[in-house]
Amino acid sequence: MLTIGQFSKICMVTVKALRHYDAVGLLHPCRVNEDTGYRYYSEDQIPAMILINKLKRCGFSLADIKDIMSSDKDVLIARLKKQRGVILGEIDSRMEAVAEIDEYIASLERTGDIMSKNYKIELTNTDSIKVIANRQNMGVDDFGKYYGMLYKRCWEENIVLNGICMAIYHDAEFDPENSDIELALGVKEGEKYDRTVEGALCAVTTHYGSYSKLPEAYGAVMQWVSENGYKIAAAPYEIYVKTQFDKIPVDEWETRIFFPVAK
Repeated sequence: MLTIGQFSKICMVTVKALRHYDAVGLLHPCRVNEDTGYRYYSEDQIPAMILINKLKRCGFSLADIKDIMSSDKDVLIARLKKQRGVILGEIDSRMEAVAEIDEYIASLERTGDIMSKNYKIELTNTDSIKVIANRQNMGVDDFGKYYGMLYKRCWEENIVLNGICMAIYHDAEFDPENSDIELALGVKEGEKYDRTVEGALCAVTTHYGSYSKLPEAYGAVMQWVSENGYKIAAAPYEIYVKTQFDKIPVDEWETRIFFPVAK
């Protein structure tokens, strides 16, 4: 039998943490003295405490750990694989942030301005595009799910695409978790389609790089529209020219941004 202090020292966990684990039902002492309230642990509980520490280092919450510890090996393997994917995604995001910082430093050293990236804005009359579309209230993280539905439909209905992949933003304001977004795939002439994205006079620019930097391009277009006496006439949209699916570096991803405008 070990006192809480001895157990704390052996497992390299604070007494405060052990008391919290007891309170949340994660790891109870094997015995509590009714007179003094002193907590005691057995040597047999050391592996459980070591496992808790391991799972914490993997980024699991205490609630997750409590659930995992009552599950079997297959559940543990599945949860670890899922958490591995989450961490790799976080690493990618952090590395992207590092690349942005490098870009900002270079921009400041070169021009003294962190916002020195220039976007060329063109005024273009676009062609109409026949599309199959899926319009939902969705978050940007849902794009893969809803594009998957569209591609599945193409396969089931033998619809031939023309290579255009786009997203149309219908909301007046942007909510990354829940916006009125229409995902669309262009179809070849003569194929079945849902609707036509009508051709229009558009202010257009091209963004290269991560989607997280798209607001810079949108801001540049909006500023141009305002300075040149135009107004937004319809929902803006993006056409994805080159993406991660082309197996190219993120700084080569190419997105065309269209704002239908009128005087």
